[in-house]
Amino acid sequence: MEGTKAMKRAERERLVALRDALPEGERERVDAAILSRCQGLDAWRNAGVILTYLSMGSEVDTHPIIRAAWGLGKTVALPYCVPHTRRMRWYAADSLDGLVRSRFGVLQPDPDTFGEVDPFGPGRLALVPALCFDRAGYRLGYGGGFYDTFLSSFEGVAVGLCRGAQLRGDLRGEGLVEPHDVPVGVVVTDAETIVPLA
Repeated sequence: MEGTKAMKRAERERLVALRDALPEGERERVDAAILSRCQGLDAWRNAGVILTYLSMGSEVDTHPIIRAAWGLGKTVALPYCVPHTRRMRWYAADSLDGLVRSRFGVLQPDPDTFGEVDPFGPGRLALVPALCFDRAGYRLGYGGGFYDTFLSSFEGVAVGLCRGAQLRGDLRGEGLVEPHDVPVGVVVTDAETIVPLA
């Protein structure tokens, strides 16, 4: 187990460096293709509530996806990481004003000013971040355990947003999947849409 954790730490550092090295113009082009593919999903069209992370740095940019959801009249919910736990609560946002910075440096809703959303109701689609995904839907995240905890109870459609350069064949085969890791149901890249269980 400790060997897996050490491998994950080293791989996270390598993947962040690779992601950061991608020129901004190339990131924008690739992320626009991911957005287009995401909007082509039946699950996107049918979802009334989009549970999404708010991208930062060189992550796949979710700001255009959020604006597209608002334009379609969908509810956009952003996560709030509950301190000293691995749980997230979700809050509806109709703008990005009034967000506060978490202890991880991520902008998130202030529970005192945003309205809470039930993430487990019908018509939910979750956009999931990671440093990489594989073709089975497994991901290498940032190590906090928040999304694995959330996904273990989520019954809607979980979509991993992944640039093609960060798509892997088999994270389990590389020894980078642990028993608590939960795969997503769909992986969307700039080049393809992968439904592991289809």
